[in-house]
Amino acid sequence: MPTLPPGRPGRLAGNEPHTQRNVAQSYGADVERYDRTRPRYPDALVRRVVAAGPGRDVLDVGAGTGIAGLAFQAAGCTVLGVEPDPRMAAFARRKGLEVEVATFEDWDPAGRTFDVLIAGTAWHWVDPVAGAAAAARTLRPGGRPALFWNAFDPVPEVADAFGAVYARVLPDSPVYQRAMAGPASHASVLDRASDGLRRSGAFGGFEQWHIGWDRHYTREEWLDQVPTFGGHGQLPPGRLEALLDGIGDAVDSLGGAFTMHYTTLVLTCVRAS
Repeated sequence: MPTLPPGRPGRLAGNEPHTQRNVAQSYGADVERYDRTRPRYPDALVRRVVAAGPGRDVLDVGAGTGIAGLAFQAAGCTVLGVEPDPRMAAFARRKGLEVEVATFEDWDPAGRTFDVLIAGTAWHWVDPVAGAAAAARTLRPGGRPALFWNAFDPVPEVADAFGAVYARVLPDSPVYQRAMAGPASHASVLDRASDGLRRSGAFGGFEQWHIGWDRHYTREEWLDQVPTFGGHGQLPPGRLEALLDGIGDAVDSLGGAFTMHYTTLVLTCVRAS
């Protein structure tokens, strides 16, 4: 999923996602659309993370509107969210999730510790080194961070149709053209997160899980979601309109609806004693 800002993360420090807070903060401009349209996470992910953790006290980093945290809460976990955008935090609270407003790197746990730390499509906004140190402080020995992202994994027909629109409307933003490349599009994100955790010296037993699932979209449902993709909310209105028109035509060419295959990518490890 193109939730990362344009550019080539990892090449220069100034291009790393966690330094581009203006993009991260743009999601809260239309919080209801974000919550309504963003894909959820598969039940298989929640079950596997809960089963792998030593307990059910969960910290949700980058809680957003509560999409991930509420799924774990429904599975019987006690969840506390940390979210830097007060608009998103307020929305999540209205839905029943306890949330504190702060960036994770600056958040004060006040002595609280947790069994599991989750971050749903959010850890790329966290400094990978400072975030790993904060995770080490807040997880109990044997605790488990589970960082996960939904990646588009479309059939070639869908990838080609959407890729052609991005190439035409946003030729200077190849990151969007690569967004339909499947799980490989998130390789640098996973590598950066893994490197930060390893450098902390506090974690071992690293694993990556891939969980596939499908969602069917109508034309209207997909177009409703597009403005929430990373960086899209900052496009000039004319460019966003052209993009939506082109994608709408592409969906029409696919019969007016299509099924998107997703792969949820999970990076997890264990807090050493």
